[in-house]
Order: sequence, then structure tokens, then C-alpha cells
Amino acid sequence: MHTIVKKSILTGLLSVLASLTLSFTFVPLLGGHVVGAGLFMTVFCPLAISIPASALHFTQSEKIRRAEAATAEALRRLEVAYGALHLQSRTDGLTGVLTRSAFMEDLEMTSRRGLSGGLLFLDLDYFKTINDRYGHATGDDALRSTGSVLARYQKQSDFAGRLGGEEFALFQADLTFDEMLARCQEIRNEIAEIVLYSPSGSQVRISASVGACHCQPGFDPSVSLKVADGNLYQAKALGRNRVVA
Repeated sequence: MHTIVKKSILTGLLSVLASLTLSFTFVPLLGGHVVGAGLFMTVFCPLAISIPASALHFTQSEKIRRAEAATAEALRRLEVAYGALHLQSRTDGLTGVLTRSAFMEDLEMTSRRGLSGGLLFLDLDYFKTINDRYGHATGDDALRSTGSVLARYQKQSDFAGRLGGEEFALFQADLTFDEMLARCQEIRNEIAEIVLYSPSGSQVRISASVGACHCQPGFDPSVSLKVADGNLYQAKALGRNRVVA
């Protein structure tokens, strides 16, 4: 408020200065003199008109500025909230990796970008037995622990997802076939080293079978995932806790 008053008074003084300058410049040229009532009106009129008008103008401008700032802040918060909601909608709440739809979306985008790499399809072994014997809380711990392992391998072009139930997938960009096999064994070993405890205190060990597909630039995501799934089926048939590519 004080700023508006100061600006209004300053505008009024500048108006008076302009009025006096014009009066003392042109009135003598017309044969008149700026004295008495004429001088008073030269000073009073600019003050009487410009100060209230300026105060109204500056007040409205300040209201508009504040409204624009409030709108900008609301839009920023909305953008942040939308970003958080979008991220939440793409993330599996239990495991922290991508949902199936988000994983397939990123896999499709990876194909369009012309990247190559390894597509790993994992399935926890005897997961139903874990749920039945130790309870769903222990089963959830197994899923969370597996998600944590896979999340460590995520970076700019590498991403993991939970495809459903105890099935997970991981895409690792720019891996050769041999590097993909090594990565599969590395992840399988990490999962096999996980130690869980049931509500009764029993120690629970888990393992995963892995099927992999080496993807060339321009690969078909659905076909590649189907190939990896077929290899996963073979890994299961061969005794589980192993890799087939």
C-alpha cells in the first residue's frame, strides 16, 4: 500500500512539473501570464486528477500482478501434482518398478529409438508354495525384494517392470548377447541370495528362473517378450533357478 501511495504522489508531482513546463512555455507565447488562479489551476488540476487516477491504476495493476503470480504458482503446483500422479500411475505400488503397461510403453519407445539390448523375463520359483506355507506377507516381501534387486539396474535406457503376479521383466540397453547372459546370471544369483523371514521366524529362501531375448535395433516388443517368455518356460522345465536365452 505504501508503495502505491508513493508512486501516486510521484506521478502527481511529475504531472505538475509537466503542467508547469507546458504552461510556462506556451501561455507566454499566446500573450498570457501564468499567475494567480491560472498558476493555482496549473498546479492543482494535475494533482487532483493524476494522484487518484494513478492510485487506482497502481492498485489494479498490483491486484493483476498478484493474481498472475497466484495463477502461476497454482499451475506450478498442478504440474508437480500431475507429474507425481503420472509417476504413481506408472509404478507398481508393491515392488517400486514399472507396471506392465508402463513397461510395455517404454519397451515400445526403446524399439522406436533404434536401441538394442537384452530383454530379461523373470519368474519367482514356487511362489504359490511360499504364499501357502509362509503367508502372503512373506510372499509380498519376496516380491518387494525382487523389485529392489531389479530397480538397482535401472538407469536412463534401462528399466524394469512387474508384468503380473510374480513375473518381472528388465530391459538392459546396449548389451551384447554374452553380456546379457552374464547379467541374467548376476541377477539370478542376487535373488538367490535373498533371505526372508516368515511371521513365525522361519528362514525363507527364494529363487528365480530367467528367460532372455537379445533384441536388435527395431525389434518387435511383443515378439521379443514372447521369445523371452518361451525361454523362461524352458528354464522352468529344466528345473528352475536357471537361465535360458
